[in-house]
Amino acid sequence: MSTPTRRRLMRDFKRLQNDPPAGVSGAPCPDNIMLWNAPPKVKFTSKMFHPNVYANGDLCLDILQNRWSPTFDVAAILTSIQSLLHDPNPSSPANVEAATLFRENIAEYHKRVKEIVELSWVN
Repeated sequence: MSTPTRRRLMRDFKRLQNDPPAGVSGAPCPDNIMLWNAPPKVKFTSKMFHPNVYANGDLCLDILQNRWSPTFDVAAILTSIQSLLHDPNPSSPANVEAATLFRENIAEYHKRVKEIVELSWVN
């Protein structure tokens, strides 16, 4: 990759180290700035019940898909993921059942999320 690309990634990484968004982290592999342990493809390995997470664990987030731009730095990507997990977008669901419960019965939605999380602790 080009030197400007490497410089940009180093700048992003230093910014992420100096001022990390609360609750998120990411870093390149120690010997290659071009390989990150948190690339802009997100897949959850444990089961999730969330309007914007597909059954296979992929995340439905526009800046990781059709609105991607190289102007997004790593901190912005991680912050966007955290924001979507906290505030789902039920109008563009990856999981229709979760989106419907989120819109129509928030108490039941929270109950289902809790059940799935507790099951993931056991398994």
